[in-house]
Amino acid sequence: MTDKRKAYEEKLDALLKEGNAEIALLKAKAENAKADLKVEYATRINTLQNKRDIAKAKLHELKGAGDEAWEDLKTGAEKAWAEVKTAFHDAGEKFK
Repeated sequence: MTDKRKAYEEKLDALLKEGNAEIALLKAKAENAKADLKVEYATRINTLQNKRDIAKAKLHELKGAGDEAWEDLKTGAEKAWAEVKTAFHDAGEKFK
């Protein structure tokens, strides 16, 4: 495994941990929210969890790939993580 590949995988692992922390934070905020916002929080959290799970699966696939397939899978993983980042950003803006 190249150093570049290892560093990239570590970066995605860190993003996954960050995403999990963000979801936990939103869940905590949802517990203290008014009833009408709880539904919106739940919807956003569900969306974030789904996107995170897709990105996590891509990361798992990336880690298991051979060097030749890794470059091809990297593109899909980057797309999945971009969607996760956008979803987290949107949720953060919505519930400031």
